Amino acid sequence: MRDAHPSTIYLKDYQQPAYWIDQTELTFQLEDDSTLVTSRLALRRNDSLTPEGYLRLDGQQLELVSVTLDGQLVAAEQYQLDDESLTLSGLQEQHQLEIVTRIHPDKNTALEGLYRSGGMYCTQCEAEGFRRITYYLDRPDVMSVFTTHIIAPAESNPVMLSNGNCTHEEVLGEQRKVTWHDPHPKPAYLFALVAGDLVMHEDRFVTMNGREVTLRIFVEPVNADKTAYALDALKRSMRWDEEVYGREYDLDIFMIVAVDDFNMGAMENKGLNIFNSSCVLANPATATDTAYQRIEAIVAHEYFHNWSGNRVTCRDWFQLSLKEGFTVFRDACFSADMNSATVKRIEDANIMRTVQFAEDGGPMAHPVQPDSFIEISNFYTVTIYEKGAEVVGMLHKILGADGFRKGSDLYFERHDGQAVTIYDFVSAMEDANQVDLSLFTRWYKQAGTPVISVSSDYSKAEQTLSLTLKQNCPDTPGQTDKLPMWIPVQLGLIGSDGQDLAVAPESADGKSLENIWSEDSQVLHFTEAEETFIFRNVTEEPALSLFRGFSAPVKVEQSQSDAELLFLLQNDSDGFNRWDAGQRLMLNWIRSAQDDEFELPDVAVKVFAGLLADEELDPAMVAYLLTLPSESYIAEFSEVVDPHAIHLGRKRVRMAMAMALSDQFAACYQRLTSNLAYEPTPEQMTRRSLKNLALQYWSQATCEGLQAARHQFDASDNMTDQMAALSALVLSGEHELADACLDDFYKEWKHDALVVNQWLSAQAGSCELGTLERIQQLLEHEAFDWRNPNKIRSVLGAFANQALSFFHQQDGAGYQLLADAVIRLNATNPQIASRLLTPLTKWRRLTPELGDNMRGELQRIAASPDLSSDVYEVVTKALA
Repeated sequence: MRDAHPSTIYLKDYQQPAYWIDQTELTFQLEDDSTLVTSRLALRRNDSLTPEGYLRLDGQQLELVSVTLDGQLVAAEQYQLDDESLTLSGLQEQHQLEIVTRIHPDKNTALEGLYRSGGMYCTQCEAEGFRRITYYLDRPDVMSVFTTHIIAPAESNPVMLSNGNCTHEEVLGEQRKVTWHDPHPKPAYLFALVAGDLVMHEDRFVTMNGREVTLRIFVEPVNADKTAYALDALKRSMRWDEEVYGREYDLDIFMIVAVDDFNMGAMENKGLNIFNSSCVLANPATATDTAYQRIEAIVAHEYFHNWSGNRVTCRDWFQLSLKEGFTVFRDACFSADMNSATVKRIEDANIMRTVQFAEDGGPMAHPVQPDSFIEISNFYTVTIYEKGAEVVGMLHKILGADGFRKGSDLYFERHDGQAVTIYDFVSAMEDANQVDLSLFTRWYKQAGTPVISVSSDYSKAEQTLSLTLKQNCPDTPGQTDKLPMWIPVQLGLIGSDGQDLAVAPESADGKSLENIWSEDSQVLHFTEAEETFIFRNVTEEPALSLFRGFSAPVKVEQSQSDAELLFLLQNDSDGFNRWDAGQRLMLNWIRSAQDDEFELPDVAVKVFAGLLADEELDPAMVAYLLTLPSESYIAEFSEVVDPHAIHLGRKRVRMAMAMALSDQFAACYQRLTSNLAYEPTPEQMTRRSLKNLALQYWSQATCEGLQAARHQFDASDNMTDQMAALSALVLSGEHELADACLDDFYKEWKHDALVVNQWLSAQAGSCELGTLERIQQLLEHEAFDWRNPNKIRSVLGAFANQALSFFHQQDGAGYQLLADAVIRLNATNPQIASRLLTPLTKWRRLTPELGDNMRGELQRIAASPDLSSDVYEVVTKALA
């Protein structure tokens, strides 16, 4: 819990620690009611600072048993102890410090530090969880070599794991002692410990230099059949990182553990990754294609951290995107190589537009490198991760693949074993390519989403096209009057025959061509507040295709008619821009359908029918082209958000598409239905994605489609098809039928927690079924557990972020329900409470009555006693 005014931490105040910790030796004695932790630290004074002999160690919710300095017990009057720290004074150049603490993992509901998940001991130390284990310099720039001893009852803890390599095991009566040693210095946030009754799936990987690495995934016995895909994804990740980045794994063993109760997705602890079970467990009967792809991406992400995060880590938490943004970029490229690059780009852009742009436009807006924070857990955001990845992606686009690889090689070589800053990363890119990126670094320091206005003028007589771009980045909290950014604009000009025209722009202000245009990548370098570019020898007025491949995370203001958008949808050689044109077209329809009935234009029917019949196109791409923008996506393109009007307009357009193309959807569904055994391969996944989208539309339009959905639900031998059919039935509006299928589904799967989470979300996030009454029922259901973050996200997260017409109930009851949950969770798991708050921070953009109701609930939360720093920071910023 917090003081009345928790302190703000500023980047400008960073200082190195007074002491370094060269060696850390930890002994854990695990007992049923408590755990005794003994830490032995080899301290060395930081010679770069003026000696003061003063050391403040971080610690929270610890029972201090003893402190020993160089073998001498330190009396209580010789140190200072408070709720946040242990302070020693009178220290010399070097010391051996031993601290004994007692902690209570069973009572640790915050799921930070050492806690119990079921019968398993596990840790989560990022960002500041290690201070809940022992008193320590819990900061990322203190890198130490760790040795860990675990002593526990052998019968209940046959598996005991920590970082590095296992160096010793022995039996101590009814207990066992296991020792692990990690030779690579690491900060405390990368420490991990797991103990419990687990089963293991093992494999081997031979590195590019011929070393054999043991790979192990540990799970609870009930999940023994769900590890094969993650293990295969791990091997593919290791090979890809060698081939693309030249990075080889550096320990004898790599381990993953699946944990049911986990605040995050996964954690890259050195050599011992701890995963939320939803991000690692899969078999065809229980996991959807989406789950398989998520597992592949997250396994890759955490493995890639071995270099971009572990071998080279961040100096302080303001540099968080140094490791996360870079690693998200790396895992996105891996997923693109494993699957469809265009579909992956669409998925990433969707997240940016629906979630990150909203964050940029809200009270929690912050730069990729923040200037300050109260609670670092609040900054594990889409800005740090996804926007950080987009910034790295723009560097890749500017430097080219070869230049970027030279820069990353230099970065890893120069900083291996160090804790560094974002600017060290940029400097390596500069030095390797002999380029000045000082202008580009504004992407790291300026918050907000740049808005690009586009105008063009074509002269038939002179056969020239003038393209004028203007950029403006709106004000964000604490930042006004933003400077122009370096924005790479990948573009194409499309002729009337649908083919790209050859382009070579000139700058109207006389800049040299090499400063404005990258010929090989067709990238225009836009660096001023306003610039005009001239294209000559353009024989006809072309269609503009700008920001191909989502080449920069910006909003674009460009006037294009429905006819022009349909032309791009049909003809653009860039798959991303085909999708984007379709999304803008559908947005126009949804806005017009909010007040009037809507019929799909004949020309659109013809285009969409052609897409459905084209067997040469990637089916997953066709599925995206025919998927309506979500209600959250639409909200981000609305000045004032009226959730009910958005819902109504989208529903009308969806039904119009279903009715106009019902025959084509039926034919597509039947063509793609297969009797082949399920495999999580890209080829099968793409076919299922379009097949199940077709089923969703077809079941909206006809009784035959509804019957097909019911048949697929009953007959499916895999979770992808069963959940798709269930979702179609829920969306159909046939509530009695949907409820009957939901009951059948629960009876079949109630003993599988991850499948039940899908069942919870299918109801809580439904625009048909997600009523407040149903949400209350789900919160009281036997399947729900307030301690488990996955359950909370499956009900409350799905409700507030997906069932928007019910969440935004006119009387504010939906807001009240979420606020009650935040207040409750504030006392037990502040991180989850804080993350649940995000939908309530958007009150300023809503219609006045809804906005007032939402603000009232924020004020009620703010007035609650004993707010955690996590919740306090978000609420006060939202109300400021």
